[in-house]
Amino acid sequence: MEKHDLLHEFPEHKDKIHELKISNEHFRKLFDDYHEIEHQIHRINMGSELANDTFVHELKAKLLFMKDEIYSYLNK
Repeated sequence: MEKHDLLHEFPEHKDKIHELKISNEHFRKLFDDYHEIEHQIHRINMGSELANDTFVHELKAKLLFMKDEIYSYLNK
């Protein structure tokens, strides 16, 4: 199962991600929440956690929305 953490998703923005985590409280919370959901999805996909399809779909949609918001921060 492929990981979708932000450093793998946006390797070209590694330095900016680090800078924003330090300087922007909202970005830091968004970053932390993204990783929490990404790890939860990974655990579900690996069978460590159980969830119905609707819940998984909602998590993935939320992750995608958060990724878009993060991307907008990275391109400012």
